[in-house]
Amino acid sequence: MSWQNFKQQYLIKFWAPLPAVIAAGILSTYYFGITGTFWAVTGEFTRWGGHVLQLFGAHPEQWGYFKVIGLEGSPLERIDGMMIIGMFGGCFAAALWANNVKLRMPQHRIRILQAILGGMIAGFGARLAMGCNLAAFFTGIPQFSLHAWFFALATAVGSYFGARFTLLPMFRIPVKLQKVSAASPLTQKPDQAKRRFRLGMIIFFAVVAWGGLTAMNAPKLGLAMLFGVGFGLLIERAQICFTSAFRDLWITGRTHMAKAIIIGMAVSAIGIFSYVQMGLAPKIMWAGPNAIIGGVLFGFGIVLAGGCETGWMYRAVEGQVHFWWVGLGNIVGATILAYYWDDLAPSLATSYDKINLLQTFGPLGGLLVTYLMLLAAFLLVVAWEKRFFRTKNQVNNAVKEIA
Repeated sequence: MSWQNFKQQYLIKFWAPLPAVIAAGILSTYYFGITGTFWAVTGEFTRWGGHVLQLFGAHPEQWGYFKVIGLEGSPLERIDGMMIIGMFGGCFAAALWANNVKLRMPQHRIRILQAILGGMIAGFGARLAMGCNLAAFFTGIPQFSLHAWFFALATAVGSYFGARFTLLPMFRIPVKLQKVSAASPLTQKPDQAKRRFRLGMIIFFAVVAWGGLTAMNAPKLGLAMLFGVGFGLLIERAQICFTSAFRDLWITGRTHMAKAIIIGMAVSAIGIFSYVQMGLAPKIMWAGPNAIIGGVLFGFGIVLAGGCETGWMYRAVEGQVHFWWVGLGNIVGATILAYYWDDLAPSLATSYDKINLLQTFGPLGGLLVTYLMLLAAFLLVVAWEKRFFRTKNQVNNAVKEIA
């Protein structure tokens, strides 16, 4: 294969979601095995909110929440921080390769309100549940934590109500029709595309070099950045969006992304299981009302905002200003939860058990239970898809008969 063919096929064209999500599952498994933690982003974003408060003289390091997740050092000294920097670098490089960077303003002020409010609700819910679409779902379920199942089911419920809410008339933007005599020609800027591709390559190799040099003195930090680059490339090139996986179920009946995510978790689970058997401790969180309430809020918030934690990251570097607001709202909401954690935690989280399925059912039993629940989730998604389109066809036929 020539360089031009490789470039067009793998660096410029979008990637198929299913193999990309499976690759993300495999990558997250090795990330756990090497760094000892799971692929997660909102915890670090919450720390960023804490650092901002410190700049204004506050002392969030004294809050109970930051005593749980830690606020020591800077993002450059934390595994999660370096991984997220790598993710942004990977997302930006991939977007430049495809000439997919363009400043795009929100279409209406209502969209800005949706972005900020939805981001805040999602951020608050994610941190209440001790994880977002990653730590409490995509990488939480393969960690055999029961709280992740509570969160996943609650997120589905929240996304349903979020989908219904965003279909209300107040969210419909008026469309201005303009009479034209001919279609506008497509604008091609090959010189711009070449410049941006080169810039993307520079950014890619710079971040990879940064991670490699860091790994020489601090192996986990450097490798975390390199993993982050990989995660960033995957989510941007394949446009992996957990929001659409949930929202599309209720609005369009499309299940491709939802099924890909379930398969990705199934692939990851056996790898995590292997590492646990070798002595690594899985990340288990409280299986309490916090996971359910947080999941409902998160599901509602991501649909209202139009993007989840990973979704807003790659869309933001593509120049979609709407998602800058989503990210800001996310950090604000997560920081608000951290402030109120001491009041909420005893009744909603910390008085409940951290339930590890591998301990509850035994190693092989926990693995089997996890796969049975993933299979059940997959079958439910397939059944919903068939029901959705069967009902839609019946309605269409009834309308035709009336007409």
